[in-house]
Amino acid sequence: MGTTPVGEPIPFENTSGTPGAILPEELKGLNWGAFFLGWIWAIANKSIIGFLLCFFLSGIGNIICLFTGNEWAWQNRRFASIEEFKAVQKAWTIWGLAIFVISFVVVAIIGIIAAIFIPAMMHR
Repeated sequence: MGTTPVGEPIPFENTSGTPGAILPEELKGLNWGAFFLGWIWAIANKSIIGFLLCFFLSGIGNIICLFTGNEWAWQNRRFASIEEFKAVQKAWTIWGLAIFVISFVVVAIIGIIAAIFIPAMMHR
């Protein structure tokens, strides 16, 4: 937020939920929630292009959402403030990372079990 010539803060204009709105400078950066949760994140943040990219292009779409997710969320969904935006997107990141880690662990456990039991079953 800038200041006026007399040093008073310039009031913040909340443009969230407005197509084509300029993303505030402090919100620029990567959106890991959009990356990890892809099309689910896109539906919740009303991003049609994000949904199409993530649903039909999978990994490539998720990478695009990583870089453009904040802008799309800001333009397509109304937030009460920058702080609310940050809190909502942080929650998406936490949930996305948790689901990713849990999925990775489950697949690793299944792989270990298969590596132990499949050869044992073949020697019967």
